[in-house]
Amino acid sequence: MAARRQSNSLYGDIHLFAGTASQDLAREIADYLGEELSGVTIHEFENENLFIKLHSSVRGQDCYVIQTTSSPVHRNLMELLIIAQTLMLDSAGRITLVFPYMCYGRSDRKDQPRVPITAKLVADMMVVAGADRYITMDMHAGQIQGFFDIPGDVLSAYHILKPYLKECIKKMRNPVLLTADLGFAKHGRRYAMALDIPLSFIEKRRTDNEDHTEALNLIGDVNGRDVLIIDDEIDTGGSIVEAVTEARANGARDIYVVFIHPVLSANAAERLAALPVKHFTTTNSIPMPDEKLKLFGNRLTILSIGPLLGEVIKRANEGTSVGAMFNE
Repeated sequence: MAARRQSNSLYGDIHLFAGTASQDLAREIADYLGEELSGVTIHEFENENLFIKLHSSVRGQDCYVIQTTSSPVHRNLMELLIIAQTLMLDSAGRITLVFPYMCYGRSDRKDQPRVPITAKLVADMMVVAGADRYITMDMHAGQIQGFFDIPGDVLSAYHILKPYLKECIKKMRNPVLLTADLGFAKHGRRYAMALDIPLSFIEKRRTDNEDHTEALNLIGDVNGRDVLIIDDEIDTGGSIVEAVTEARANGARDIYVVFIHPVLSANAAERLAALPVKHFTTTNSIPMPDEKLKLFGNRLTILSIGPLLGEVIKRANEGTSVGAMFNE
C-alpha cells in the first residue's frame, strides 16, 4: 500500500463536502460550525459512472465528507469513495469520512460457510480511497470498529435520545423498555438504567438468509404497562412488527417505538404506520422522503444528529477530546 501522509502535521481550516444523500444534514453541520459547504460537482453519466470535481483547492486543509451510505447503497458508497480519492489527489491535509449510517453493517462475521465479511471490505475501500479518519454512529456490531486500519469516532445516539426519553416517560404509565431482539439487549440495558425503568427482551431467531425472522418469546413483564421498544435500525420492519405483536399479546398498553437509523426498505414505512403504536422516534442519520413521512402523520419525531456531528468535527479539527463531551 502507498505510504500514508504525515499524521503529525497541522491540517488547516475545516472544509465540509456534502454527498447527495446527506445535503440537509451537511447544511445543519455547516450552520452549527458557522462554515459554508465547499463546492463540489457530482455528476452521473448515462452509463451510471460518477464524475466528481472540486470547485477549489484543498491542499493542506482539514476535509470532511458527509455522506450516509443508505439506499441507493452502491451509488452513495461510490460517491463517498470517489470524493475521498478526489481530495487525496488534491493533496488534502487530512480526510475524514462522516457517514452516520454504515452500509453492510450486518455482514460483520462468517456465521456460515462460504460467505463474505462485507463490512470489512467496505472499511478497506474507505482507507484505500484516501480516508485518514472516520466518524459514524451506532454501528450494527461493535467489532466493525476493528475492521478499520485508521482511527475514528463511533458516536452513539444515546446522548441525544436519553434527555428526550426522560421527558417522554414522564407521560407514560408504569413504563418498561423492550428490545426487539437479544442482540440489542446490552444497549437496551444502558437505556433502561438511564431511564430507571425495567427491561424486557424479545427472543427471536432468523429462519433463513433472507430478511425473515421468527419471534420466539417475550422475556419480562409488559402486562398493563406502557412499552418503549428500542432498536438500532429498522430495515424491513419485521422485528418491530413482531415486537409490537408480542407486546400486545402480553397485555401491553400504549406502545412507543424508538430507532436510530430509519433504513425503511421496501414497504417498511407502510408496515410501521399500520401498527398500533402511539408514537415513533428516530434520527436524521438517513433522510426520509416526504412520501414516507406522510404515512406517520404527527406520530413521528425526528431528532437531529447535526449538532452532535458538528461538535465532534470541531473537536477533531482542534485536536481536543471527544470523550469529554460525554464525561468519558
